[in-house]
Amino acid sequence: MVSLKDIALQCGVSVATVSKVLNGQRGIGEATRERILSAAKELGYTANSAARALKTNRTYNLGVVFVDLQNSGFMHEYFASMLNYFRIESERRGYDLCFINSNVGLQDRSYLQHALYRGVDGVAIVCADFTDPLVYELASSSLPVVTLDHAYNNRTAVLSDNVNGVINLVRYVYGKGHRRIAYIHGNPTAVTENRMTGFYKACEELGLEVPDAYIAECEYHEPNSCYRATKEILALKERPTCILFSDDYSYIGGSTALAEAGLRVPEDISVVGYDGIHMAKVTSPRLTTWEQNTAELGRIAADKLIERIEHPRTALAEHIVVQGRLLEGGTVRQLV
Repeated sequence: MVSLKDIALQCGVSVATVSKVLNGQRGIGEATRERILSAAKELGYTANSAARALKTNRTYNLGVVFVDLQNSGFMHEYFASMLNYFRIESERRGYDLCFINSNVGLQDRSYLQHALYRGVDGVAIVCADFTDPLVYELASSSLPVVTLDHAYNNRTAVLSDNVNGVINLVRYVYGKGHRRIAYIHGNPTAVTENRMTGFYKACEELGLEVPDAYIAECEYHEPNSCYRATKEILALKERPTCILFSDDYSYIGGSTALAEAGLRVPEDISVVGYDGIHMAKVTSPRLTTWEQNTAELGRIAADKLIERIEHPRTALAEHIVVQGRLLEGGTVRQLV
């Protein structure tokens, strides 16, 4: 069996240097790193996970809490994409993933109990009811934890910039001449609260009055719910000239309601979405939307979780905000 010492002898470096490179640690020059990786491949080196766990007191497993609130599985493109980039970065750093839940087999366990049973080194809470006491118990435990799109005190959180995302959408629509802007937002969460803050902040800065009737609620990632909310908006005596939708996928329901009312997009009414998923880029006309940076969200979440695992004494609890970008499509008409 090939050992770290064999690789070190071939490369003319110390065993410690080889260990750092193969464990994905930083601080080694790129040329040396490439030489060590090439030698390991050439010699047929295979890491022994059990031996590594005994030596480092780590399992090199990361837990992921993903509670499917919309029963959409991994069809939710935003979460699927973010998790994929989280996985890529974790595996690049030498970690495997396992999902943590509160119901394993015939036994009910809390998230924390399941995480301890699995022996994970840390947990990313990606999608969950963050007010659930069982979720809070996990977040408050001694395990390294990173949360996505929700911030607890003294815990690292990676957040999409939902406030400025909606602000930029409103400013864009305003710049196209729209003054009657409605907003169909998602169900109550910290994300929704931030987006609503952005909406009202932008409208106030631009001097726009927002009638209460211009605000409606639907479930995220739920076209039928969005269909009903859109019908409510369209029933108003003075309809808006533009509607902001909770997310790109829910807009499927909204577009159906618009079509049933005989309204063309953007000739008769303008619309914008949120998320920037692939569907928004292939609709006709292409949906104007705000694209969340799932690649950065996933990568940073993995990086910060591993940092808290490997450097517990120096890793600080941070709230890291990741910027998105406007994807200008053809669904917002320029008003004279």
